Amino acid sequence: MSTPRGALSALVLAGTRPGTPDPMAQAYGVSHKAILPVAGVPMILRVIQALRATPEIGRIAVCIDAPAVLEGLLPTDIEIIPASPNGPSASVLAGLERMGTPLLVTTADNALLRSAWISEFLARCSPQSDVAAAVAPEAVVLRDVPGTKRTFVRLADMAFSGCNLFLFRTPAALQVAALWQRVEKNRKHPLRIAWLLGPGILLRALCKKLTRAALCARIGALSGTTAELVPLSDGRAAVDVDKPADLELTEKLIAAEAAAKP
Repeated sequence: MSTPRGALSALVLAGTRPGTPDPMAQAYGVSHKAILPVAGVPMILRVIQALRATPEIGRIAVCIDAPAVLEGLLPTDIEIIPASPNGPSASVLAGLERMGTPLLVTTADNALLRSAWISEFLARCSPQSDVAAAVAPEAVVLRDVPGTKRTFVRLADMAFSGCNLFLFRTPAALQVAALWQRVEKNRKHPLRIAWLLGPGILLRALCKKLTRAALCARIGALSGTTAELVPLSDGRAAVDVDKPADLELTEKLIAAEAAAKP
């Protein structure tokens, strides 16, 4: 999909999940994981820097439950949207209603995010899709981040890990955000998600016959949209900062990248 320069808005989810303090924030003595330093830089700033370096992106907003946490931290042109108490999917829905489509959505803990990955994702998205999610194939992740422990969704024709990067391309994509509300509690349990998507999907998943196309078709049928999974070429795109080991890994990858530059 060809995206004109500056035509795309971006939303960064930076809030704390309702009801449960973030364990990473607690472990490192900060109020929100979004401001946790990664190699000396608050992780949300790393995400903002990647977005601002992406030619296709213009307007950028951050969605957080406590805006005062970011006071004086973000560039002045970054908007702040209050997070919904009903979870990330509800916050995305609020962002879509305020910012419209097309809207790129990512998370503050996507600290390794690179502008090249965003541009690759956008270029690979089909112009016929209402919504798309970036994924990293298992083989690519293991090639680029050997020894990492990621959650992989295993389909008949593909195993992949999510990249916390989504494109809500058309107004119809709001229906996917509504579906997301039904499945987000089970985001680490692929079979539970399959059950929510229907017994036929579950049966094919158990028999290892569920294909990428069939999964996207079912999501599209449930939401009245056309959905797709878009593989990226860099396995590091699957790494986010969910636990201390992820933080250590992320800082090692940042250091290695810096050392490799001439």
